[in-house]
Amino acid sequence: MKRPLRADTERTIRAILEASERVLAANPAATMEQLAKAAGVARTTVHRRFATRDALLDELTGWAARQFADAVDAARPDAAPPLVALYQVTANVLRVKTDWSFSMNRATENTHPEADRIHAEVSATCVRLFRRAREAGVLRPDIDLDWTRRVYYALIHEAAKEGAEGERGDADALATRVVDTLLRGAGDASGLGGRTGI
Repeated sequence: MKRPLRADTERTIRAILEASERVLAANPAATMEQLAKAAGVARTTVHRRFATRDALLDELTGWAARQFADAVDAARPDAAPPLVALYQVTANVLRVKTDWSFSMNRATENTHPEADRIHAEVSATCVRLFRRAREAGVLRPDIDLDWTRRVYYALIHEAAKEGAEGERGDADALATRVVDTLLRGAGDASGLGGRTGI
């Protein structure tokens, strides 16, 4: 069992990880020395905490995955009313994806057992939330939930890119756009005369 870290050690590690995220998002080839400078610590301090650059990147990926899971849990997806939970999950996830864009992208491109496990758990939570949303009438009863979730993930991905580039408002505004697009689409249903097929 790992011993808990001292408070000052935890602060140092968090400072290194947060600084590394900022620097690597702008320059993925940044050196350990550049990361240490951004964190305001000596390079030896970074090496004492992380033996190699790969070890630091692995910890950064795991850290971001834990922030992601915490953001989803904070929205109470299994307890809050489904529409409220859907909006709050979206806003929370967009904040993490924007603030931790380098690490979140790295998690999708590399095998990382902890991040993979966390993302699988979040995916299962999302399945439950979408089922609850369908049962509550937020989603149509005949909707293909798997397809709808994949569309939702794609919308979040696009919104997170805009958020990372500092475009079109904050996470709350982006979440509103994502949920509105998911639930209302881009077409005018009245022009279809009630038809949903082509």
